[in-house]
Amino acid sequence: MEQFLPNNSLLAIIISLLINIFIAIAGILPSAFITAGNILYFGFFNGLIVSIIGEALGAVVSFYLYRKGFKAIERKWENKRDNRLLERLKETKGVGAVLLVIGLRVFPFIPSGLVTLAASMSKMKLIHFAVASTVGKIPALWIEAYSVHSVLNMETKYQIWTALIGIAAVISYFTVTKRKRRKE
Repeated sequence: MEQFLPNNSLLAIIISLLINIFIAIAGILPSAFITAGNILYFGFFNGLIVSIIGEALGAVVSFYLYRKGFKAIERKWENKRDNRLLERLKETKGVGAVLLVIGLRVFPFIPSGLVTLAASMSKMKLIHFAVASTVGKIPALWIEAYSVHSVLNMETKYQIWTALIGIAAVISYFTVTKRKRRKE
């Protein structure tokens, strides 16, 4: 990234924020790669701050757009109705909704797009969602940033092994999920 944006931190921040917003709107893309890029370009702490701001902006923009109503997103939601916490969020408002969003954001295995979609379909106000989403995402981003930072500081052979293990885990997950769907 440094070759493309030498000494232009403002442009790098803007690009990072725009990518984070796009990732949040898409709802299914992982943001770990942009976090890694931010850490590489800005350093650990500043990269983490840029990632937090990007995640917050992405959540707010996608919440607004989802609430305005994307029919394709609603169809995607219909397939995920088996998650009780997301269903509960849809029916919750006020402090209960804020606490539920914070809790759901802390867990990295619950897709951010689904949390945002459920919240946008609830009676929750945008400002409450923005605060809850950001507060809940900070611990998850800290862990993600620390993990990325640790991997980036490993020797190359350990980075390769880590990547291979990660790829194997992803392939295993999708294989098991696909088999499970076929049985249903």
